[in-house]
Amino acid sequence: MTDAAHRLLWTIVALLLVAGGATALAIGAGALSGGGPDPVLLGGGLVDAWRLATPWSTLAAAVAGLLTAVAGQRLLHRTVRRPDRPLRGMLSHAGNRPGRTRLATEVLVRALERDLVRAAGVRGARVVLTGAPPRPDVWVQVDLTSDAPAARVREHVHAAVHRFATTAGCAPAHLDVTARVEPDRP
Repeated sequence: MTDAAHRLLWTIVALLLVAGGATALAIGAGALSGGGPDPVLLGGGLVDAWRLATPWSTLAAAVAGLLTAVAGQRLLHRTVRRPDRPLRGMLSHAGNRPGRTRLATEVLVRALERDLVRAAGVRGARVVLTGAPPRPDVWVQVDLTSDAPAARVREHVHAAVHRFATTAGCAPAHLDVTARVEPDRP
């Protein structure tokens, strides 16, 4: 569940509790019908039905209370829990203005792939990032034409990875580059 969904759920729970409390307060103060010197919140018919089903009504109320308590405990646990491992895609910046930015790995991958394809003779590129954000492992596969200048492609890949490391703030712990050369077309 996302943070926005948790906030929405807590807002709904809070509004229901406020509405229930305000209704009970209004009935107790006599502002709504049912109020009086000895107001009964449920009404005569519901009280009689409750007493008629005496052993089961108490059990049903206890089960409903237990389920509500468990649901509230799980909701509270999900809201205040800390992740067991570092969040993927979290980039940290130290310095005078430290901060964190959550960035999807796919965004970084697509940016590096677009940069790699700009080289002459490169038909396609595929990038895989794994590991912790400050020092990820980077696997690069470039598809080259048969007449691609290998030295210039190597320099472009090196420069693109360097730009990626500078921009993203995370230098690769391990870099593996595979070049596939497409055969000549007849």
